[in-house]
Amino acid sequence: MDLGIAGKKALVCASSKGLGRGCAEALAEAGVNLVMNARGAEVLEAVVADIAGKYGVEVTTVAADVTTEEGRAKVLAAAGDVDILVTNAGGPPPGMWTDWGRDDFVAALDANMLTPIALMQALVPHMQAQGWGRVVNITSQSVKAPIPVLGLSNSARAGLTGFVAGTARQVAPSGVTINNLQPGIHATDRAVSLDAGVASAQGISSEEAQKQREATIPTRRYGTAEEFGATCAFLCSQHAGFIVGQNILLDGGAVNSTM
Repeated sequence: MDLGIAGKKALVCASSKGLGRGCAEALAEAGVNLVMNARGAEVLEAVVADIAGKYGVEVTTVAADVTTEEGRAKVLAAAGDVDILVTNAGGPPPGMWTDWGRDDFVAALDANMLTPIALMQALVPHMQAQGWGRVVNITSQSVKAPIPVLGLSNSARAGLTGFVAGTARQVAPSGVTINNLQPGIHATDRAVSLDAGVASAQGISSEEAQKQREATIPTRRYGTAEEFGATCAFLCSQHAGFIVGQNILLDGGAVNSTM
């Protein structure tokens, strides 16, 4: 399917690996020029060389922590006006509700709620002015079904979801869509970290922890960055203009819900 977005420009945050890279690569395959951001310059440059060489698109790199004010300013200055925004940031650490203080919650809100909001506030006005734009926020299945050990993530991402619910409907008349992708467990570094935590707590191997988690997923496997990226690219396409303010689960059926 021709997504109809060749030649457009996208900012994809935290895109040197994992789900962010999956989104960047799928957009590049559709002919979209990229501004790719990550904290580590070396890994980012290696990924960019691969993507640019494979798909022949223009790629700008910005090595910065987009969750900080300084890093965000650097990313926005390099990006300029874009047609597509994909927000993404690593999730806060797991734990129990008794473990966290105010600083922990502020850090989670900065990374997983306030940063995507700030990026939208900076970039969506141009999209409105030109009459077309796409925003996809990578959030988490925990918004739909809270995960006990991810209370910081549950809280911050739920706040972002509430913001998007109202904002998406305000900007839709201008041809701009905002939607959220809610990943379940995918075969990324985040999954490795979470499985390691379970393994340590239960005194089992990481492989056994993964098998336990896979058994709770109807598809009996973890998702891939490639299939996640393909869904993101479709939401950014010309065919998705009637999808507004939605929260789309990519979890292999793990969340047992009618709606």
